[in-house]
Amino acid sequence: MNPRAELLIDTAAGPAQVTAPAPRDVWWDLAGRDAHLGVTQTPTWLDCLCETGPYRDASRLYAFADGTRIVLPLVGRERRPGRLDAEESWPAGWGIGGPVASGAVSPGQARALLADLAHRPALRVAVRFRPQDAALWQRAVPGGFRLEPHMNQAVDLDGGFGAVWQHRFHTRARRDVKRAEKAHLDVEADRAGLLAPVFEELYDRSIERWAAQQHEPRALARWRRRREFPRERLAAVAARFGESCTIWVARNAGEPAAAIVVLRHGPHAKFWRAAMDRDLAHPVRAVPLLYRLAVEEACAQGCRVFDLGESAPGSSLEHFKAGFGGVGRPSPRYWRERLPVSAAERGLRTAVKRVIRFQDA
Repeated sequence: MNPRAELLIDTAAGPAQVTAPAPRDVWWDLAGRDAHLGVTQTPTWLDCLCETGPYRDASRLYAFADGTRIVLPLVGRERRPGRLDAEESWPAGWGIGGPVASGAVSPGQARALLADLAHRPALRVAVRFRPQDAALWQRAVPGGFRLEPHMNQAVDLDGGFGAVWQHRFHTRARRDVKRAEKAHLDVEADRAGLLAPVFEELYDRSIERWAAQQHEPRALARWRRRREFPRERLAAVAARFGESCTIWVARNAGEPAAAIVVLRHGPHAKFWRAAMDRDLAHPVRAVPLLYRLAVEEACAQGCRVFDLGESAPGSSLEHFKAGFGGVGRPSPRYWRERLPVSAAERGLRTAVKRVIRFQDA
């Protein structure tokens, strides 16, 4: 645990005490009372980042004079001096972060929190907001921050699985599920992390398929994908989430064909990862069957929402998720940098793609 620091800051919304890292008991208390809290806004998710990546806990608690308390989940980079640090909620690939509060946050308090971030000494500061309260925080963003648009898709589980199946699943999704059921696939739901090696095997096959689709050398694809999702990450997440992490695996004629990972916290279920052997999975529609089973279980567990994660507007992925009732809503990310590091990184990636004739899938 990083040493805890406390300071008092003056804001337009009055004085506020800032504590960093945020005390876990306060964070969990606010998490239990925040109606829109997502899986990726919990302390458990931050612990997963720090265990499997070069990160440290940089979360911040803001306590205002009127009793309002806000926790901002945040990680910094390990072993980097302050001026070269990156403080993000969250880093790319880790989903939605953003503030956690027990009740309504005033516009003045939102501005105070973001103004504090604007004055952090880190090279880069970034926050991605959840769709439910993005409008409030967007209006509070100070000058110097740039918008990075994202869209998140989620299924409303109100009414139970019968209503979701009948009124939110599209005809094509129901047809694919019925086709999979006729194929008599063997499906296992693992809540102890035992099927993590099976998922990793399917993920490696997925990397090879993506490399071929994108005209990318396999070695580069493996390095790039495994840098973003190292082998130990799923096992670590499964260990920390326990029974709230389910690895669904479908087998075709005894061979692993497809797998998905679903996380849960309270009434919020989240699809996290998927992998498949397309030759085994696609003809029998194994992936749609796993989606159907995961959504049905979330309904049975009393979840109110099934988060399908990010999709690019107009993409085939957005179309696929919409088939299961996924409705897209903006989930903006705002960031600022003291030096144009991101622009340099994008330029380098573009140059490499041009050399290898990379084709975006």
